[in-house]
Amino acid sequence: MAKAKTAYVCTDCGAEHSKWQGQCIECGVWNTLSEVVLQPAVKSVGAARSGGSYAGAAAGTPKVTPLATVALTTEARTLTGIGELDRVLGGGLVDGSVVLIGGDPGIGKSTLLLQMLGKLGETLPSVYVTGEESLAQVASRAQRLDLPLAPLHALAETCIERILEQAMATRPRALVIDSIQTIWTELLTAAPGSVSQVRESAAKLTRFAKETGTSVFLVGHVTKDGGIAGPRVLEHMVDAVLYFEGESGSRFRILRAFKNRFGAVNELGVFAMSEKGLREVPNPSAIFLSAHSGPTSGSAVMVTREGTRPLLVEVQALVDQSSLGNPRRVALGLEQNRLAMLLAVLHRHGGVAAYDQDVFVNVVGGIRVQETAADLPVLLAVLSSLRDRPLPQKTIAFGEVGLSGEIRPVPNGEERLKEAATHGFLRAIVPKANAPKKARIGDMEVIGVERLSQAIDAVN
Repeated sequence: MAKAKTAYVCTDCGAEHSKWQGQCIECGVWNTLSEVVLQPAVKSVGAARSGGSYAGAAAGTPKVTPLATVALTTEARTLTGIGELDRVLGGGLVDGSVVLIGGDPGIGKSTLLLQMLGKLGETLPSVYVTGEESLAQVASRAQRLDLPLAPLHALAETCIERILEQAMATRPRALVIDSIQTIWTELLTAAPGSVSQVRESAAKLTRFAKETGTSVFLVGHVTKDGGIAGPRVLEHMVDAVLYFEGESGSRFRILRAFKNRFGAVNELGVFAMSEKGLREVPNPSAIFLSAHSGPTSGSAVMVTREGTRPLLVEVQALVDQSSLGNPRRVALGLEQNRLAMLLAVLHRHGGVAAYDQDVFVNVVGGIRVQETAADLPVLLAVLSSLRDRPLPQKTIAFGEVGLSGEIRPVPNGEERLKEAATHGFLRAIVPKANAPKKARIGDMEVIGVERLSQAIDAVN
């Protein structure tokens, strides 16, 4: 018997190496190479590649086609019945799409997908494949969520060949695999959850989705760093990657799209966990704003834009005298290195020193703000806490702060201002390039600033 061919795959970037080594050449990460068994080539396919006769390959040989001759038709979408999930997916399910959903244990991945199938099952045939629970556990959860049991169909199986055999027999339009780390293939001898098993199983499911038009959802475990467990190439194989975010003690869950071939990335869906499962939050801006009984120092409200929707978010800062040689800089929901940079700009161009102070910044609600529009409200919150002086009531701010102290414009400024005016804010401090020609939008006064010093003067 010929010796099986093996390769070593980096679990971080998916690069293949012919022999084991401590560091991946492609991404430079250490101790990420894992041995995989290469599947032997099929005899007929090998004959076709070597010039032999293979009618199937000849009949389906692709041809170079000018894009001008390709019919530009919009992909058909099916609404899931959950508005926030449809938003993150880009408008609904796309036939033949493969979606990977990740998140911490117990955050609501299985619950959301079971609720989705409960709504889809009345119109579209669907199958929930569980590799971690028994059918009795799935049925018990469905009853607890008050879902109709008649349209729900489940399969307890972990072998990918038997799963696809059942899927070909029942022809579902939606297929959920919970989770991809428990699935294994008979072609490989590695343990379930290994790099080779996860990659080969995902490849078979992706091929099945494209050939049959079935929408496939893959539930992925996450590592302690928050990334999808298994090979990084898994994220490149699927059409969309969704992550659940949220603090363990909070009842709110945020579903964010990090990759979507059929819609906008960084789209956001907001849910609240209840006894009956995940419930949509129609007005997410309200949950991210704290209801203070009176003016509070160290608090600033900004308008961030997540995907296609502007959101009002409260940024809180606490500045305290430091007893350490190196004062602490802690940022929750923001990038910590950017906070250190902004404090340096505040000292150099705002004349406010915080080098001997501990600075803690938090975004209320557990949301992560990844855009530079948070720069100005972060500095205003820090300034407010340092002086123990609240900002003027009903004031919002947004804008990027440059290293030379300039306030740079951010995209979609008009939409942000309209969202703030809708929620009753009376004053807005924004980059001058984002300020409208009229000084007011409804009852809200808009103050355009060009320098950080002007923004500080506007709140004094």
